[in-house]
Amino acid sequence: MSNENYKVLVVDDEPDIVEILTYNLSKEGYQVASANDGKSAVNKAKEWKPDLILMDIMMPGMDGVEACRQIKDVYKLSETHVIFLTARSEEYSEVAAFEVGGDDYITKPIKPRALMKRIDAIFRRKSRTVSEDKNVIKIGPFVIDKSSYTLFVEEEPMSLPKKEFELLYFLAQSPNKVFSRDELLQHIWGADVYVLARTVDVHIRRVREKIGEGFIKTVKGVGYKFEANN
Repeated sequence: MSNENYKVLVVDDEPDIVEILTYNLSKEGYQVASANDGKSAVNKAKEWKPDLILMDIMMPGMDGVEACRQIKDVYKLSETHVIFLTARSEEYSEVAAFEVGGDDYITKPIKPRALMKRIDAIFRRKSRTVSEDKNVIKIGPFVIDKSSYTLFVEEEPMSLPKKEFELLYFLAQSPNKVFSRDELLQHIWGADVYVLARTVDVHIRRVREKIGEGFIKTVKGVGYKFEANN
């Protein structure tokens, strides 16, 4: 995945540091946003959903450690990477940073080139992890985990019967691709099980009732698809 697909949030109360980091990140192709205190960082993270946050620790009001704790408590941000940047070198400060989910701890003054290498290493690990975790689909407001048959909608867990879950998972695997009823019957129920094509329609209706009408679209005369634009 190229850098332009990654979002980095820079959080520091020193404008000069924000400017330097924003310049270097933009030069590397990352999408960049900024905040100048902990509270603003939490709000911006919830709104923008960054892949990584460069977080100063010593800031007025809410410090970086508490901001990180609140961000990690948000389900959709729980896997957001956080690199702490700080002038503090005390061991207890470093321990606190890692206890709330920090990925790295860098003392100031910051060396931009070295920092870019650390960020690049985190995203390379992230890319490998995503490619290996093929049982989890994150699309629209949904997180669909087939390994545990768990569905989250807007961070809230939702229970689906097995066949309804498998139908949703299968369609979401190939967003915008249309599948005929026969294809869905074969993939979900199997070729050895005799069920009517009407069974697919009934299960689609039940899934729509639970997740909303706008996600699984009917293509007349063909079949169904998961609409990714939602």
